[in-house]
Amino acid sequence: MQGIVIKNTGNIYTVKTDEGIVECRVKGNFRLKDIKSTNPVAVGDNVSISLREDNTAYINDILPHRNYIVRKASNLSKQSHILAANVDTCLLVVTVNYPATSTTFIDRFLASAEAYRVPVVLLFNKTDLYNDEEHATLDTLIALYKKIGYRCIRTSTTTGEGIDEVKEVVQGGVSLLAGNSGVGKSSLVNAISPETAARIGEISKIHNKGMHTTTYSEMFELMPGSYLVDTPGVKGFGTYDMEIEEIADYFLEIFEHSRECRFGNCTHLHEPGCAVLAAVESGEIALSRYASYLSMIEEKKDGKYRASE
Repeated sequence: MQGIVIKNTGNIYTVKTDEGIVECRVKGNFRLKDIKSTNPVAVGDNVSISLREDNTAYINDILPHRNYIVRKASNLSKQSHILAANVDTCLLVVTVNYPATSTTFIDRFLASAEAYRVPVVLLFNKTDLYNDEEHATLDTLIALYKKIGYRCIRTSTTTGEGIDEVKEVVQGGVSLLAGNSGVGKSSLVNAISPETAARIGEISKIHNKGMHTTTYSEMFELMPGSYLVDTPGVKGFGTYDMEIEEIADYFLEIFEHSRECRFGNCTHLHEPGCAVLAAVESGEIALSRYASYLSMIEEKKDGKYRASE
């Protein structure tokens, strides 16, 4: 029997099959391309399961992934944490203030998504709260990421701005909703699908009793054929499974300019004839993006990830 994992609470996996919902445990040790993960079976995974005479069920195998979103599990950890697998679109919720989302966080998330070929739409939320200066910052950020090639949507659950556009994005596929704590993910879900938001809220109340945060993802059906993976808010996004020489490939504008570098193995740090450094100096590449690139290079060199980034 085959199905899709819609919830993972540690050692119990909820699998949706054609015959109904089955609670499963994992059989044996799983590895995803030799990556050591805190959750080798993730929400969105297509799996094969077996039912036993004692009414227990086990996951026997994970079917091939189309893609997945993965982050470093924690400070100094050598493990990864898979947010979701087989995702059609990532919705990254960003706020200029209340709270402010750092460009480093945005860029790390985008780079990880590029590495695993997952399209990202940036939702700039809480637009109704911003003053003139914050709106100017918002305009600058949207212009920056649109120029790179990312779709950006201004959203407000108070005024309804952008909500219809988000509904259009999530139709007919699996969408992962991510962002820092406090950026308004729950309110956005409520605006998109009140019934889904109610279910998420009920589950959160149960699991937050005696706990500070919920640490797992869960998939909800928004409408027939359309699914949303709700993820816990995260403080930072440590990238995983990237070599230093690969990082530039996942910054789209840096990759484009790197084709003009004098040396094929240019690191874009100090080499003569570096087209990337020239583009940073001329403003073609935003300084914030280059700073994010440098922070990821430094992380790989010292092997440490700081969750505040």
